[in-house]
Amino acid sequence: MATLDRFDLYELAVTNAGPLAAMLHGAWAGTSRRPVLREDFSGSGALARAWAERFGAAIAVDRDAAPLKACAARAGEGVECVRQDVRRCRRKADVIAATNFAMGYWHARVDLLAYLRLAAGCLKRGGLFCCDLYGGSDAFTTGTWTKRLRGPKGERVEYRWQQVEAMPQTGLVRNAIHFRVDGGPVLRDAFTYHWRLWSIPEMTDAMREAGFSEVRVFDRLGDAIDSEGRVHVRPLGDDEPMDDPFVVYVAGRMGG
Repeated sequence: MATLDRFDLYELAVTNAGPLAAMLHGAWAGTSRRPVLREDFSGSGALARAWAERFGAAIAVDRDAAPLKACAARAGEGVECVRQDVRRCRRKADVIAATNFAMGYWHARVDLLAYLRLAAGCLKRGGLFCCDLYGGSDAFTTGTWTKRLRGPKGERVEYRWQQVEAMPQTGLVRNAIHFRVDGGPVLRDAFTYHWRLWSIPEMTDAMREAGFSEVRVFDRLGDAIDSEGRVHVRPLGDDEPMDDPFVVYVAGRMGG
């Protein structure tokens, strides 16, 4: 019987690709019949695959061979897997997504700005860039959080998210993901991260400086669907209360 590999487990425990693809399509609000999404830092390309299944073509971009191999093995028609550093990718798209907290890989503002400018330059007219952030009162708290899930064949999956180190004076954290399937041995450090936690104002300011004409923040994926099947999403107002802790999506648009 086939076993779940670390990419299967990651997609089960971490990703929410279908609703996220629908939210991005709704926020983009363009009219192209086959819009192109580029998923930067794609890993196994769950978002790219979900987009291709419903909306158009998708490009999964990652510099590491192993996740791209997993992406290619799972992808159907309409998904192109590209092994390349996102800082060198010039592939044009209607939507560019850098989710799963990928902006945390940029530790310095100069590097964040450089990437955002490159992404802005790769968007088609009226295109949308989106990234996600997490934060709140416990954002710099160390510890382990456990969640129990069921795999596609009923496997008992234990997912552990560990914040190993947190330094609020620099904004840097070290995190790790561990898994355990059906009571077997723990798959330690299946994925590890060294991130900077950017605040919402820091990210919105950087995106405006990078050339985005409009920047909005969403704290919900949206669930209202019109007669054409488009999900309607509403940006968060400046004075609206937020969840604590929170995950938000920061979306920047290029002028149409």
